Amino acid sequence: MAKLYFRYGVVSSAKTMNLLAVAHNYQLQGKRVLLLKPDFDIRYGVSKIKSRAGLETNADILISNDTVIDQKRCEGMSCILVDEVQFLAPSIIDQLREITVNVGVPVICYGLRTDFRGELFPATKRLFELADTLEEIKTTCYYCNKKALMNLKQVDGRASIEGPSSELNDPAAEKYFPTCYRCYREQLGRHL
Repeated sequence: MAKLYFRYGVVSSAKTMNLLAVAHNYQLQGKRVLLLKPDFDIRYGVSKIKSRAGLETNADILISNDTVIDQKRCEGMSCILVDEVQFLAPSIIDQLREITVNVGVPVICYGLRTDFRGELFPATKRLFELADTLEEIKTTCYYCNKKALMNLKQVDGRASIEGPSSELNDPAAEKYFPTCYRCYREQLGRHL
């Protein structure tokens, strides 16, 4: 049976860059890869998957909450890669799990573990329940050199825990920062 992988990290931990590198390596070997992403992620264009480092490609399938993934389309693939998986519905995670069993294709999901409040996304929770392999993609705190665990949201330069968890903004309006827990608390304490 093929495996379901969840590679997670905080913002700016190079998750999408990692996904694009994996896709590139498969394609260099003449292998077929299927790329998926949420349909409402239009920061770089409707079908673009793009890293902050500038690497980019097009998604093959755009996923909404009510998407039913055609398992026949997955046949013959060497791997399925999913970007921004935290924004998908848990039912999509169930479908990805079934693809690994029924079609025998490995699925590697990339995304955030928690939102800016430190709470699991529903899709992330489902991945922690179903994934064969959990891999953390690490980075350091924006404010110090400790390991980043939290996603700090800033609005007008001030730390905030207000607003929706599924917000995808214009890439020019960056407002999320990787932080260790201590710096996360300190920033929120200054502005609450």
